[in-house]
Order: sequence, then structure tokens, then C-alpha cells
Amino acid sequence: MASLGDEVFVFCHNSKQIEVSDAGTFILQHRLTVPGLGQICYGLAACISSNCLYASDFNNNSIHRVDLSAHDIVNTWSVASQPAGLSVNKAHNVVVACHGANKLQEYTTHGTLVREISLQQAGLTWPFHAVQLSTGDYVVSQDTSPGVVIVVGVDGQVVRRYDRSQSSDVRQMRYPTSLAVTKNGDIVVADSNNNRILSIDHSLSSVQVLSLPVDGGLQDPSCLCLDEPRGRLCVSERSRSRILVFESKTVNR
Repeated sequence: MASLGDEVFVFCHNSKQIEVSDAGTFILQHRLTVPGLGQICYGLAACISSNCLYASDFNNNSIHRVDLSAHDIVNTWSVASQPAGLSVNKAHNVVVACHGANKLQEYTTHGTLVREISLQQAGLTWPFHAVQLSTGDYVVSQDTSPGVVIVVGVDGQVVRRYDRSQSSDVRQMRYPTSLAVTKNGDIVVADSNNNRILSIDHSLSSVQVLSLPVDGGLQDPSCLCLDEPRGRLCVSERSRSRILVFESKTVNR
């Protein structure tokens, strides 16, 4: 799931298409067909500078770039094994968490490799999503149980790490997936198998479970989209194939 301007983009696993909905009403506007896109797409990211949408192709080890000015123009390039979550940084490059290769890759909008960061020395395996912080470091989720959220430098060295605070009564994460970073630098985490959303402070020293008004509670939250200009947090539930929208003040401490 990703948003850009007045549109929200959601990948549809059954149709292998991307639904484009109005960002205000979530009413479906149209669908994008991306030639060659496989059945598993864990990452969408939109770039306002290039007016494009990126989609990760987990099985085909590639990224598809859709020019939103001309929907029939799609560029594709190969990346490392099992690309999962995507994000766009301040340089307008796309950051790819390569789940099967234990590395991050950063590409220009035209598919030129800018940087590759091995996560092996950080002791991190199965990265799912990465977002570059204002410091230049990267926050990464590890899709395991127990799960980990870690901040690494451009050299792959650990800067900070959170799995569970010794003084916290918040139990360990189980398969954390999508991340979002607030304007204050706090990190929002989809803790999928614990059916909850966490907010971790920018120093990774404290955590809280967000209290979200959902009848019956969350179920398998897998993707986050933080739309701070509209004051909301969008959460995708994989098992129930639905999107929930919350006021973003529930995220702020």
C-alpha cells in the first residue's frame, strides 16, 4: 500500500493488479495492470518527484516502475533475492529490502544501483522493510519470531537495536513487517503475528502498543501507510483483505 497526492495504491493478490482509489473516500477509481508482475508483491512505494509507483516482485527478483503520467509505461529491473518492502528516501531513490539476500539495495528512479548494504555483520536475517531516517541511517524490520527492529548505518554496522526492553511488559514481536516513520522520528511497526501496531521512540529505547478502535481487534496487520498531511494511519490486514483508517493522533505520543 502506498499513497501519492489524491490517490492510494493497493496490490490485489488475486488479480495481480494494483487498485487506485481516491485518497479521501477510498472509492475505487481504476486499476493498473503491470506486465510481468508476479503473484507476490509485498512492497509498493510512490515518488512525488518522479510521479511514479514502484512495485516489488518477490518471486521474480525485480522492481517494476510505473510512470503515473502514462500508465502504459512500465520499466523493470533485476534486484537481489526476494525483494519485499520498498520506500523512497529524500534523494528520491527507492530503497529495497531484499528478504532472501539479507541486504538493502538503493536504486535511482531509472534502476541504477546507488548503494548495497549487507546486513550480515549486523546479525540481521530476513529483512522485510527498510526506511532511511533523517540521519542517513536505515531502520529495518526483521521478519522472524521473535522479531527485531534495528537501525544500521550505510556501512551495515548496528547503530541501535530493539527486540524487547528488559523493563517493558510489551512481549516480543512476532514477524514484524511494515514500518513507518513519523515526522518526530518515532517508528511505527506492524507486528503481524501479534495482531498489533507498535510505536517505538526514535532512540529505540521505549515502546508502546497503539490503542486502535477495531471491533474484534486487528488481525494480521501487514502493511502501513502513514499519511500525516491528512492526519491518518492506514493499516492493511492481510488475512481479511481490508484496509483500516485511523486518525494519526493515535500514533503520536
